[in-house]
Amino acid sequence: MYRKFLKSKIHRAKITGADLEYQGSITIDKDLMELADIKAFEFVDIWDITNGARFETYVIEGKRGSGEICVNGAAARLVSKNDLIIIASHTYIDENQTVPEPRIVFVDVNNHPA
Repeated sequence: MYRKFLKSKIHRAKITGADLEYQGSITIDKDLMELADIKAFEFVDIWDITNGARFETYVIEGKRGSGEICVNGAAARLVSKNDLIIIASHTYIDENQTVPEPRIVFVDVNNHPA
């Protein structure tokens, strides 16, 4: 039997944009993706600290070092620019395996690694 565990999260990132007209997803600075071990097109949960909204979407790669965190498509209605969010990725692990420690990436006010 497999169980779902937290693999990594980017903690208290600030929304830099919300693009309703884009086809969907969340754009994340490539540096943050690498630090959190999140791949392009991987599904992630988004938890909005500011307004309590919670949703799932997939990741697209943003410009390295930009600090970009942009929610795209229909989910853009659930956030506002400058909201603080948590981006969480998951893994499934056999219940007989050891659960690895999740990677936690803290960011500063410009979404650069703290």
